[in-house]
Amino acid sequence: METAIRTTRRPARAEDWALVLAAAGIPHRVALDDAGLSLLVHSDDVARARAALDAYDEEARPAPAAASPPGASPRVAWTVGVAAGALLLAFFAVTGPPAAGSRWFARGAGAAGRIVDGEPWRAVTALTLHVDAVHVAGNAVATAVLLAAVVRELGPGCGVALVLLAGAAGNLLGALAQDPRHVAVGVSTATFGAIGILAALRLVAAPAAARARGRRWTIPAASLLLLAMLGASPDADVLAHGLGLLCGGALGLAAGGALRRPLGPRAQGALAALAALAVAGAWRLALAGPAG
Repeated sequence: METAIRTTRRPARAEDWALVLAAAGIPHRVALDDAGLSLLVHSDDVARARAALDAYDEEARPAPAAASPPGASPRVAWTVGVAAGALLLAFFAVTGPPAAGSRWFARGAGAAGRIVDGEPWRAVTALTLHVDAVHVAGNAVATAVLLAAVVRELGPGCGVALVLLAGAAGNLLGALAQDPRHVAVGVSTATFGAIGILAALRLVAAPAAARARGRRWTIPAASLLLLAMLGASPDADVLAHGLGLLCGGALGLAAGGALRRPLGPRAQGALAALAALAVAGAWRLALAGPAG
């Protein structure tokens, strides 16, 4: 007794199915009926025939597209990264180094005791201050490279906002953990946050097969190695760097899980404006408050 296992109105498809069964050595025939072209096999061969055709369909299925398109073109990403680095250099030209009596450092440095005692905006303003030209130059280059990479993945607004948030969160947590007399300045906490974001995004996007082989841990491990190499110099604030990395990782995991594709232009613009307002607002609060 024969059983129809597949039906199509396309002769080419029926011919492909017939070739698959012929290659598998399964007797069959193609019959024309009211429904179209039906592929018939003996009832005893139904299971084998369906398995052969299912395997053929799996092999013929096109490779899945990337999980999501990039958040920004390389040109836009590098423009944002270089612009952020240039702003750091320009702001240092205004503030200068932390000379005695500098109102910028007195009011904006990340003094742990002042942050905990009700001046949380210092966690943001501290990211924009640097102790000397070498400090700001190195951080400007790192910002240009790492921020561009995050923007490439998430878009300009989302990328800038998350890197800023990672840096500010790292400074806030550092203030809670450090001695109240500890003072932090520099955008490096945010740059390590960018490293954490990138590591988390790669972890979320890793193929299942790679995860099964343990390869999903290579990028987080490389991030920790980079922390040890770049963030552990005698003058480096290792705790702040590590906290920035962890905060960035948490934000990257959240963004990678929540965003199936990058946000649209309006949302990106809104987040970019919000990040700029956060920095400007923090400095307004800092300059309006008492010096510390």
